[in-house]
Amino acid sequence: MDNDSAVSGWERVARAVEQVRRRLLRSTAALEAAGIPYAVVGGHAVSAWVDKAEQGGARNTPDVDILVCRSDREAVRQALEAVDFVYVPATSMDLFLDGPSAKARDSVHVFFANEKIRPEYMEPTPDVEESEVAAGFRLLNLDALVRMKLTSFRDKDRMHLRDLLDVGLIDAFWLSHVPPSLAPRLQAILDTPDG
Repeated sequence: MDNDSAVSGWERVARAVEQVRRRLLRSTAALEAAGIPYAVVGGHAVSAWVDKAEQGGARNTPDVDILVCRSDREAVRQALEAVDFVYVPATSMDLFLDGPSAKARDSVHVFFANEKIRPEYMEPTPDVEESEVAAGFRLLNLDALVRMKLTSFRDKDRMHLRDLLDVGLIDAFWLSHVPPSLAPRLQAILDTPDG
């Protein structure tokens, strides 16, 4: 591969990362302007926490995950559609595509606070009040984020938990800090820090 190909590849990656960042900021700014309580969750929340602990250590993630109150659902829809997101109802969340020709991967996923995302999940999602301002938007606080990641516990959630462990944001102390139903999952992460 020649240098021109490598540069264009890196430029494509940089543009994609910047596009996701703009999607995150556009959606959260719309919710802020409408006065809708929300919290950024998922990979962007993990990245913001990791970056606070160790600048430059965060991973990129293509989609944007936001937690809102179900009672604000219509207001959220109006706010996001006003900044050109396209609403697509889904089973466990609302999906807002970043334009009419966007793919599901290029979207904002809206989850509802204090509800189980899936019936088999041990814990419901946190409350939007369990958040703080950081990185230019409202971010789920670390306690609530860890609970949410332990509840979902998919491969990417385990990776995110290991990222938090790697920068010292979680450790064995957290075993007594999380609900007893989630402690065995955290122990599994502590026992296998490298996956």
